[in-house]
Amino acid sequence: MLRGLQRRHRRESSPLEWAMLQNNLGNALRRLGERETGTDRVAEAVAAYREALSVYTRPRLPLEWAMTQNNLGAALRLLGEREPGAARLHEAVAAYREALQEYRPERMPLDWAMTLHNLGAALCSLGEREADTKAFEEAVTVHRQALRVRTRARTPLEWALTQATLGHALATLGERAGDGRILREASAAYREALSEYRRERNPLEWARGLGGLGNVLSSLGELEHDPRPLREAVAAYRQALREVSRATARLDWAMLHNNLGNALARLNEQEVHGDGMIDAAECYREALGECPHARAPLQWAIVRNNLGGALLRLGEGETGTSRLEAALGSFNDATAVFMRTGTLYYLGRCWENRERALGVLAERRAASRPRLRAAAIL
Repeated sequence: MLRGLQRRHRRESSPLEWAMLQNNLGNALRRLGERETGTDRVAEAVAAYREALSVYTRPRLPLEWAMTQNNLGAALRLLGEREPGAARLHEAVAAYREALQEYRPERMPLDWAMTLHNLGAALCSLGEREADTKAFEEAVTVHRQALRVRTRARTPLEWALTQATLGHALATLGERAGDGRILREASAAYREALSEYRRERNPLEWARGLGGLGNVLSSLGELEHDPRPLREAVAAYRQALREVSRATARLDWAMLHNNLGNALARLNEQEVHGDGMIDAAECYREALGECPHARAPLQWAIVRNNLGGALLRLGEGETGTSRLEAALGSFNDATAVFMRTGTLYYLGRCWENRERALGVLAERRAASRPRLRAAAIL
């Protein structure tokens, strides 16, 4: 329908109507792309928004220009999360910054706060690809700015959403810096979000908030070598999984299982449960069943790396090499994806795991050679 209207409204004869249709076409394509796994629809959305911006210029139509820049940022962020490298994510950040030149807090406070929130989310996506923490630090700043306008009394659901994304930025920052204070700030932000999200009213948001809180508690328990936050994290993930199913939210379900596996593995290292690491490995395998490489390569690689870690720890406690070899295979698979996507932080961690697996495997094989020679002599 939109393409039919597009043919009727030519740029030369009806430029404003044509630009409006281009923007609306971009919105429709982006929403379709959100439901699919590829990038074609989202790339078309980006092109449509850029066409609209050739008419919606800032001097001529400043509000339409800012709105379309914000929409372009959303499409570029989605495209950047699915493509290798960080170029598209940098473009998304730039588009949101452009929109903020026109959206000012004194004139359009709600649009300003919405765009700040979106900028913070794009910065978090960018930070996932980079080794340093500058993007996450800025994400924390802009989310806190947005919360000056997005108050609970004024816009409760938007307030809760920004609290949750602030929690994510703080959690990643605290984990990478090894800073318990920042992790506690992240926990507080997620708990604020959960004070508004209710299971009966906002089931998926509630489950995601619980999952985010679980991530913070899991990191805190590992950092401070305290099993209590880890047990609380396990309970949070299991509670969230009562609401999230494979049928309704496959990727959420998969990543909750991945994160539950992380918490179980960390708890096993502190309390030495008999089957804790085996349970963690099973969680990772469950996650991989609903997180295929073709659909979500970065998440798939993260889970493969975590599965490799569980297999490595199990293999270190055994005499054979089968689990160690399986761990190495997982690390190799994950490394290939992290290299291709330019995800430097995860690449560094996975490379360390791979080197450790190679070292243990070499020692195990060297130790087995004298036994094999002795057996041959006998």
